[in-house]
Amino acid sequence: MAIAYQMSVDDSTLYIKTSGRDESEEEVKQYGIAIIEMAIAHGIERVLCDERELEYALGTVSNYEAAKFIAEVAPKICRVAIVCHPRDAQSGAFWETVAVNRGLKVRVTSDLDQARAWIEEA
Repeated sequence: MAIAYQMSVDDSTLYIKTSGRDESEEEVKQYGIAIIEMAIAHGIERVLCDERELEYALGTVSNYEAAKFIAEVAPKICRVAIVCHPRDAQSGAFWETVAVNRGLKVRVTSDLDQARAWIEEA
């Protein structure tokens, strides 16, 4: 099943609830672009992606390329927290490292409360 998501905005935070399976690098990039476009349209400063119901299926090279692409096109003013399923923590940590090394303010965790606290930090 492909990536499915719902977005909502509350004050200056964009919330995304995601499910399915990331079946291709291109699909992950398009998902990222949709989030970026919504954040820009609403002047968002914080993004919280709940991806606990999304299966991370990309290989290492595709994961790297997707993170690199998103980091290059995303505004650097947002704080982005991504909550993944614990089974995907290693893949999520790799994605975070690639994106952070390119200037994106992102944290990947499997703890929703930790993610919320992180995006609220000044």
